[in-house]
Amino acid sequence: MQELRLVDWYSGNVPELARMVTEECYRAIPYYAAMTRETLNATMLPSAELAIGFSAHKLREGRTAMSPEERQRVIKLSARRAEQGVPLEAALLGHHLGIEMCWRAVAEEAREDEAAQVMHITRHLFGFLREVVPAVTVAHVQAQQKRHDEQREALRMLHGALLAGEPAEAYAVRAGVELADSYQAVVLRFGGLEHSMPRTVRALRDVQEVLGGTLATVSPRGVDALLPGSGAADTLARLMADVGRAAHRPIVAAVADAAGRDLVPAAAEEAREVAALVSRLGRPPGVYTLDDVLLEYQLARPGHGLDRLAARLEPVADRPDLVETLRAFVRHGHNRRLAADDLHVHRNTLDYRLRGIAQRTGLDPADPRQAQLLAAALNAHDLLNGL
Repeated sequence: MQELRLVDWYSGNVPELARMVTEECYRAIPYYAAMTRETLNATMLPSAELAIGFSAHKLREGRTAMSPEERQRVIKLSARRAEQGVPLEAALLGHHLGIEMCWRAVAEEAREDEAAQVMHITRHLFGFLREVVPAVTVAHVQAQQKRHDEQREALRMLHGALLAGEPAEAYAVRAGVELADSYQAVVLRFGGLEHSMPRTVRALRDVQEVLGGTLATVSPRGVDALLPGSGAADTLARLMADVGRAAHRPIVAAVADAAGRDLVPAAAEEAREVAALVSRLGRPPGVYTLDDVLLEYQLARPGHGLDRLAARLEPVADRPDLVETLRAFVRHGHNRRLAADDLHVHRNTLDYRLRGIAQRTGLDPADPRQAQLLAAALNAHDLLNGL
């Protein structure tokens, strides 16, 4: 029938149209232009022929939409192309260019009395494009998420293997990561969950995103990470800044160096212990090593000595002002002026409180030896009471 001539022509020239579209994509789209002819014909050409074939089949049957099976095949093929590295931009541009080329071919083939058929096919082609673009986008987004999830899981497995002291080479290959000769174990802590759960979940998701390819695990308490020993200081500074912004909280970091991969488990355990100790002591945000809290670390070992030390402050337990005065005095290296400024009190008030501490505890903060014992007692008190 006359009214079907262009439809028949379009359906009968699918292979030729596909070759024409493939050539135009090769000429106009940089991604495809970088391919060899062999690769282009093995990937782009079959995809073009499938898509044009679907549109022709739909046109001949007078359908206004692809069947679920056709749409699924488009998604599956697009996902495979996405997994092969075809960018979404190139894929979408290819489909738009393909529709344009098919329309031009139909218009050139049409006779003067076939304008109505050209309009009919044009509407069909644009309708097909409206269906294909979302399907291709969905496929690429799903493939990208799959790659992202696989990469994250591979990094998680590699991180776990290093922490456990197990062979990590196979996991490194999966993750596409080169193993370092040495690592720095890092434990970041950002305190309790003072926000609502939805906000907390969003913050943790943001933290996970800023970690990128870092060997790390995230929990509501913070981040445990391993940084390559080379350049670890600069990496740590960036990591703390990025995680702090994502979590909307100040960050306390504990670090320990592992000179070899076999020393990573011990370094990670040391960093975790330092982080826990710093949190219990209520130390301000910053980076801490074992050397920074060596005395407190030793005091925190279980035993009667810790209890007896803490008991030396029991006489002032009912006077929070005296405890905070002692804390400021110790924090500022027994400097009365700095301690008074920190507490926003007059020097005379500070001296009065220090005398009160001496009278109640029998330990004089003005005496160097007794001041050391008071500082140790304060640390023991904080460790046992968790501030």
